[in-house]
This record gives sequence, C-alpha cells and structure tokens, in this order.
Amino acid sequence: MGVTFPPEKRLFLSQVLDEVLDGLYGYAMVLSRDRTEAEDLVQETCVRAVQAIESLQPASNVKSWLFTILRNIWLNQLRQRRAAPKIVELDVDESTAELAVETSKDPHALYVSKVEREQVREAIQQLSKEFREIIVLREYGELSYQEIANVLGCPAGTVMSRLGRARSKLRSLLSDSLRTPDRRAKGGAE
Repeated sequence: MGVTFPPEKRLFLSQVLDEVLDGLYGYAMVLSRDRTEAEDLVQETCVRAVQAIESLQPASNVKSWLFTILRNIWLNQLRQRRAAPKIVELDVDESTAELAVETSKDPHALYVSKVEREQVREAIQQLSKEFREIIVLREYGELSYQEIANVLGCPAGTVMSRLGRARSKLRSLLSDSLRTPDRRAKGGAE
C-alpha cells in the first residue's frame, strides 16, 4: 500500500527536507559515528516523516520535528543493540561549491584550512556525547535553543548552559591543538 497525500504537502515536505537534509545527516553522524548507519537513520527519518505528514499541525516546527524523529529512531536502535561507538566524520564530503572556491586559494591556505578543520573534528570527537550532540545541533544543524530543547526534551536554559560548557570544553581542547605547523613555528620564533 503506497502513501499518498496532496501535491502541496509533497512539495512542502520536499522543500523542508532539502533545507535540513545536511543537518540531519551531520546529526546522525554524531549520534551513530558511522556513515552507513547515519545514512540509514536519515532515510528512516524521511520515511517516517512521509508516513506522519498528515498528523503534522500547520503551526508545527518541522525542522525540530525531523530532528526529534531522527533522535528517537537512534535511541530505539541503541536500546536494541548497545554497540560500541565508531569514529564519526563530520563534513567528510566537500560540496562542489566549496571545492570551486577553495581551488582559487593558494595551496598553503588550503593546507592550513584542511588542518584546522581536522583539528576541530578531532576535538569534537573528544567531547562527551552530551556535549558533542549539542554542538552539532547548534553549529551544524543550525537549530535554535528552543528547537534543541524540543529535540533533547529538556528546558531551553539547560540547552544554553550545556552549550556554554560544551563550547568552553571545545575551546580548551583547541587552544593548544588548533595550531598548524606554520603557526607553531611563528609562535615559537616570536
């Protein structure tokens, strides 16, 4: 039996998914730490969103709703299998637009940018799951404090304090490591 709903709802869901798909994938990567599993989580989220689109209220925050669906799917899967965590890769595939812009930079600037991105990824991986999740929802998923609170099922004040602690921890992790070989040499020579 196929799911059918009016063309305007199909278009609406398609537009929303286009807007948040990268954020959903990034969030799924943080949760699962596995590309294939993240893709499966996003796909299952889309399937469930299509199945539940009729129950969505007109004034609902669809972005928050989708992130909540994804998180609930992941929590259910986690309860079922309790697997050991794997390495997560954020921002693995560069977009074509980014590559086009980057090719116009000089090779040294490209190298420095790549090293810094890797150091940030590694630092995010060192954060606890609680902090990693909130950083990704805010910085990669671009959710508001209230949207994050809805996804995590906690007050917005808790989101703000956790985010503050997460950023502080990330800043301290990066304070020494976010130095390229070039900057270390300059810092040591001054």
